[in-house]
Amino acid sequence: MHRKEIGLNTEHVDTVVIGAGQAGLAVGYYLTRHRRDFVILEAGQRVGLNWRSRWDSLRLFTPARFNSLPGMPFPAPWNDLPTKDEMAGYLEAYAACFRLPVQLGVRVDELIREGDRYVISAGTSHLRASNVVVATGAYTTPRLPPFADQLDPAVTQVHSVSYRNSRQLRDGAVLVVGAGNSGAEIALDLASSRPTWLAGRDTGFIPVRFGGVAYTIGSLAFRTISQLLTVDTWPGQRVAARARAWRGGHPLVRVRPEDLVGAGVERVPRVTGVSGGTPMLEDGRVVDVENVVWCTGFVRDYRWIKLPVFDASGGLLHHRGVVYTEPGLSFTGLPFQSSLLSGLVAGAGADAKYIVEQIAARASASRGSGSISIVTGTSR
Repeated sequence: MHRKEIGLNTEHVDTVVIGAGQAGLAVGYYLTRHRRDFVILEAGQRVGLNWRSRWDSLRLFTPARFNSLPGMPFPAPWNDLPTKDEMAGYLEAYAACFRLPVQLGVRVDELIREGDRYVISAGTSHLRASNVVVATGAYTTPRLPPFADQLDPAVTQVHSVSYRNSRQLRDGAVLVVGAGNSGAEIALDLASSRPTWLAGRDTGFIPVRFGGVAYTIGSLAFRTISQLLTVDTWPGQRVAARARAWRGGHPLVRVRPEDLVGAGVERVPRVTGVSGGTPMLEDGRVVDVENVVWCTGFVRDYRWIKLPVFDASGGLLHHRGVVYTEPGLSFTGLPFQSSLLSGLVAGAGADAKYIVEQIAARASASRGSGSISIVTGTSR
């Protein structure tokens, strides 16, 4: 597979993959096996940069045996809990091992359709493609509450996507807003160096010690159950509907409530506004802190996709990632794209395999009929 360089003139390629995270690289692996002509566009300057950019102490929630992409085992003991840099290094090695045609530093500005081809614009460069796979992930834009800009300018604010370690913050107390997994882990990271408050609803926790035998058994059971709970089964469809409607945080995986108490983290209610430049809790109290870390999640930002692929509520019109309103367009890396494993490293391979099979089937049908058929069945 040769490496395509994007030039100033419009160029045609059979398939363009947007995003070189685990989902996009898995798609690249199967495109290579099908001998498809393709390129992977990545906004970052390095494969795995999204993982390297997370906070310093982050480790994956899943043991190494569940973090492999197709064709290449994760290089660690099966029950090891990889660091975020180890995961980034694995992705970089994966792209090199299979000589995937990744183009770095290419940020896609617009995706449109002209006739039977998609046009992908990146600055002054343009690509025409028969197929496009959007592998940017479902949630790429940090969510901040509307009152965040009302905080006193003297209060240092940082979103979890930009948090690395305590050295980014001013001396003094910190309020971590959002009590899901990211918030709990960051609060624990900060508690050793400063007074720390953690604001948000109690999301519950998984009642087994992370990394122990019980956790490993539970991980195996989860993987087995996840493969049965798919969007093509009645139980899976019910779980998917509930997951889409869920607005609370996920149960804590690694951190337990007693860990937070032991570290000196003080739990407080949700933050609902600002009073006098200071965060205000839902019980009316204000928290006088020098720093706020927003662990308030992300929102979908597909404004760059100028195609009728979303419903009235902003939901993507797809089946297992294949968009049924736009032939040749697919998404991958979405939560519950095909099963509970979708959106995790463990599910990237299966979802990628299905999408590439649809691309190959569409090409085969087009050759056979002389026309393009409709195939039916989310870091740019």
